Amino acid sequence: MINLSKLYGLTDAPGDALRYGTAQCAQGPRRPVVVWNATRRCNLRCAHCYADSDDAPADGELTTDEAVTLIDDLAGFGAAVLLISGGEPLLRSDLVELVAHARHAGLRTALSTNATLASTDLAQRLGEAGLSYAGVSFDGTPATHDAFRGARGAYDAATAGLRHFRQANVRVGLRFTLTRDNAADAPAMFDLARREGVDRLCFYHLVATGRGAALDARSLSHSGTRRVLDALIDAAVSAHRTDRPAEVLTVDNHADGPYAYLRLRREDPDAAERSLALLRRQGGNASGERIACIGWRGDVHPDPFWRTRAVGNVRRRPFSAIWSDARQPLLAALRARPAGLTGRCSRCRWLDVCNGNLRARAEAAGDPWGDDPACYLTDAEIDPNRDV
Repeated sequence: MINLSKLYGLTDAPGDALRYGTAQCAQGPRRPVVVWNATRRCNLRCAHCYADSDDAPADGELTTDEAVTLIDDLAGFGAAVLLISGGEPLLRSDLVELVAHARHAGLRTALSTNATLASTDLAQRLGEAGLSYAGVSFDGTPATHDAFRGARGAYDAATAGLRHFRQANVRVGLRFTLTRDNAADAPAMFDLARREGVDRLCFYHLVATGRGAALDARSLSHSGTRRVLDALIDAAVSAHRTDRPAEVLTVDNHADGPYAYLRLRREDPDAAERSLALLRRQGGNASGERIACIGWRGDVHPDPFWRTRAVGNVRRRPFSAIWSDARQPLLAALRARPAGLTGRCSRCRWLDVCNGNLRARAEAAGDPWGDDPACYLTDAEIDPNRDV
């Protein structure tokens, strides 16, 4: 994640200690944020779903007892956060029980949800169980959102669910995946956040995996991505000047860090150097190191999007043992970056703040160690011999 608000000196955020490496320093190495796809099943059929979910039972999902064992292992390992995703995690009948168990084990738990099933009662029980955060997905204004989600009324239901989480004292953030078809709606998310009292907005770059592969042609162009980043930065600065400042983050494209730095350097060189120091502390893409994914059948992946690669399965071996195995070749290669990267990445001046970007996207383009096609920085901007 790239925290645009933090880079521009607008906000401090609860996740800063994890993002910039100040957390867990006394306990040892930085542990991963673990995304657990608790179910493949979903009540909606979103066009960009990386899990290719639908409203049908999936064979082999982790049982309650297996999930409890997983949670205990993650807590003992010192995992930074457990983010329960799906499919739609609210479809798991044991979700409240699992969140409560995680709290008692000392593991911070968050939720990624479409929120359409978040009734007043369920949101209240999750809040009482210890859920710390709910990221609610929106895809634009009502008509755009409903079209992406494949269901009329999905926007209104998600808005109601968001309100139920807030009434249950669960912190809420908005999640928005950028494509050519909804980029124009991105500013409307700031209006939604203000209306609903939400202070965190996450804008995801499309990763064309799962059902989202069919949207590859609808990915933003490089010039379109630059325009959107400028609009998000402008909106973050504008929000800071009001009485409703917001934490604005972008996700899944670490080129955003250098881009924001280069813009800030033109506007405020001193602030830009402070931001560059933060980016270097963050270290860029952390797939296979500080981000992990566990699928509904227990397969362990380097990140939620790289589902073609599994490095183990928690039914056969604890996650802590899988993640700590220095002999696992894919994890070793990811942690040895930038070694092994080829193409533009191998000669980029921003490797210490990007770390080669998203390898799942590079693999989808043909070479897991080649260029990430979503990198929109120009040859001049990445040239270590030029100061642009």
